[in-house]
Amino acid sequence: MDRIIVKKKWTPKKIGMIAGGITLVALIAYVIVSTSGRSKLNVDVERMTIAEAKTSTFREFIPVTGIVQPISTIFLDLLESGRVEEIFVEDGAVLAEGQPILKLSNTDMELSIVNQETNVYNMLTQMQIAEINARQNTVNKQTQMLNADNRLKEAKRVFDLQTKLYESKTIAYQEYQQTKNQYEWEVESRALALEIMKQDSIATAQQMRQNRESYQRQNDALALMRRKFDDLTVRAPVAGQLTSLDAEIGQSKSKGLRIGQVDVLSGFKVRVDVDEHYITRIYPGLEGQYRRGDSIYTLKIQKVYTQVTSGRFAVDMLFAGAVPDNIRRGQSLQIRIALSDETEALIIPRGGFYQQTGGNWIFKVTHDGNKAYRADIRIGRQNPDFYEVLDGLQPGDKVVTNSYENYGDVQELVIK
Repeated sequence: MDRIIVKKKWTPKKIGMIAGGITLVALIAYVIVSTSGRSKLNVDVERMTIAEAKTSTFREFIPVTGIVQPISTIFLDLLESGRVEEIFVEDGAVLAEGQPILKLSNTDMELSIVNQETNVYNMLTQMQIAEINARQNTVNKQTQMLNADNRLKEAKRVFDLQTKLYESKTIAYQEYQQTKNQYEWEVESRALALEIMKQDSIATAQQMRQNRESYQRQNDALALMRRKFDDLTVRAPVAGQLTSLDAEIGQSKSKGLRIGQVDVLSGFKVRVDVDEHYITRIYPGLEGQYRRGDSIYTLKIQKVYTQVTSGRFAVDMLFAGAVPDNIRRGQSLQIRIALSDETEALIIPRGGFYQQTGGNWIFKVTHDGNKAYRADIRIGRQNPDFYEVLDGLQPGDKVVTNSYENYGDVQELVIK
């Protein structure tokens, strides 16, 4: 006899499928809940750098490296070309002003001087001959003038006598008129001789002046050539130390070539390269400090070179007051240039966090020290040691200052 089999409502297969679905839904719900909250990261406290924000004196400065240089350097550029004939001193020698350094030879210049001397001597001879001729001409003119005066006096004497005789009817009118004409002619002749002598004197004086001027020009040219010849001996322009001498016996050197320099030893300056980022904040008079052992030396910017090369520009600094002992040319000095005065500010130590946050936020440690969470901040001035915090922290707050490179985008650090 057949039996009716009742179909079961909850089969093992169906129960398994329902259980699996519930588990999947629960897992999805757990993921949603866990990801909807703040992301966390466990961090070992030994791998963290925790610092405290505090109020203290703050001064903005930048560290730079300076090279010690002589306070002044005079370059030795050749004024004339020539062959190196003799070298009087060695590179590195300490020189007195005007001391010879080396001597050049230039045969073309020597020949030019000889020719110019000949021209001067010829000009002098011609001028002396012209002066002798002028004096002789003057004597001749004066003799002629003297003769004219004598003739005029005699003609006047005769004319005066003939006038009296004519008035007394002693001589005829014809004889009187001849005497009168002779007298008038002598008067005009003397006047003409006087004018000729004046004009001749003016011409002679003008010619002599031109001759003297020509001779002076020739003589000045000779003096200039002799000075140029003296330039073949290179001398120290100032007292100092000779450096970078580039000359060997027998070498031919052209005009304008730099053969060395003289460093003035009366003091030192420090040439410093500064990042172009600070070009608008660097100016003459700004102070810097150099620390050597327990001593601190102050320097001031004397000159700023605004030309930017490879992202940097140069400044010259001078010691204000004491100068370190045994300082040497070419020595490197680590200097801190102050960009502001000392002021009270809330500060935190510099750290790697700035590279990831740009100073816009930082991980702030809770009071119990177990966690750290993101806090928005605002960074102001900075120096190689500290950041100035303008907003977001209070004195006594503790923050994580090490690099955040391995933290990703987590919102909270769990400190272990």
